[in-house]
Amino acid sequence: MKNFPPEALEAVAAYFQTLAEPTRLQILNFLRQGERNVGELAQLCGCTAANVSRHLALLTKQGIVEREGRGTSVYYLIADASIYTLCDLVCDNIARQLERDVERQQAFARPAPT
Repeated sequence: MKNFPPEALEAVAAYFQTLAEPTRLQILNFLRQGERNVGELAQLCGCTAANVSRHLALLTKQGIVEREGRGTSVYYLIADASIYTLCDLVCDNIARQLERDVERQQAFARPAPT
């Protein structure tokens, strides 16, 4: 992001904003296993097809997923697999933070009375 103009930073923020929604992250996890159609994703996510379609539209707009039509069906797949590298990096960082929090809490825990 070094020396990015404000317009570019806005595009970066929009990309991250797209990822800042749990249902979209859930959709990405399901697509990690392979392509799916809206109905399949809706059932897996426990959402309506309309809701999943809106999420997929945003993910498609950001170039994270792509649509592939086959006859009367449309399937969604990951357009850029590097999204998983980014997500794994963030998830690993959060896991480390949680481990540190647990260690800190244990350091201040009172011993059980005997």
